[in-house]
Amino acid sequence: MSTPSHFKKDYYGGALMTLIGLASVTAGLQYRTGTLAHMGPGFFPVAVGTLLALVGVLIALSARNEKAAAATPVPGHDHSHGLPDVRGCVCIILGVLAFLLLGKYGGLIPATFAIVFISALGDRSNTIKQAVLLALAMCVIAAVVFWWALQLQLPLFTWGG
Repeated sequence: MSTPSHFKKDYYGGALMTLIGLASVTAGLQYRTGTLAHMGPGFFPVAVGTLLALVGVLIALSARNEKAAAATPVPGHDHSHGLPDVRGCVCIILGVLAFLLLGKYGGLIPATFAIVFISALGDRSNTIKQAVLLALAMCVIAAVVFWWALQLQLPLFTWGG
């Protein structure tokens, strides 16, 4: 069961993320933003700041909803044995390393599949089938957004460096 201080941390964390996001948007608007096809120097800070602010609001709202709901223990998430659960951290770090390696030697699709699949395995509630489906969906999204729409200079598939 979560403690009241956990909810405060979520509120404060969400509020901090929202403030940082809004500050980024404000700073980015000082520059020319341009369009998606012809991005200006302010486009990226405004886009990332907006996403950060929205995620911050969602975190604060989820803390409110979580506090209102009756907290029941989730099987497999109880760490009363005193040891920290490092599975999530290890999977995320391994996913990023796989992305870097496969991005250089394998292309966008293998790199995207690797980072999403490995990182998804860090959540104990995900099955291998769910991780594969999520990774495949993200590969399609990455190909459409980064390779086709933004014309990122990273090949979809490549062999060697």
